[in-house]
Amino acid sequence: MLINRRKVYVEWGHCDPGGIVYFPRYFEYCDACTLALFEKAGLFKPIMLKHYGIAGIPMVDVRATYHAPSQYGDTLMVESCIPEWGRSSFRVHHKLFNADVLAVEVFEKHAWVARTTDVPTRFKAQTIPQEVKDAFSKRS
Repeated sequence: MLINRRKVYVEWGHCDPGGIVYFPRYFEYCDACTLALFEKAGLFKPIMLKHYGIAGIPMVDVRATYHAPSQYGDTLMVESCIPEWGRSSFRVHHKLFNADVLAVEVFEKHAWVARTTDVPTRFKAQTIPQEVKDAFSKRS
């Protein structure tokens, strides 16, 4: 299973008045880490969208478990992987470590979608190509 590791520096503006990371920021960090995971697999988003004729890989479900706080000045190490593939969706698991302590886990579900032909502002699920799934079977 391919795992990507990425450092995230916690900036002053990422924190709430209590001095800890404001929870939506974790989702922003993980969104960037999902993109980095695809890039590590050799799948660059603009090229992938055109090559496979998809509109994107929108998130359709997300949840987080908070274990320990992070604050301004901390450097988090985010480990991201795709533990599960479906026909037209996949799950991403992010572990955010603060000084080797698991601080947060984020669980995302994304869909592989194309625009509908009758209503171009709507989307429909597409089958994820096997070659995309295979790109993530590399060892990290």
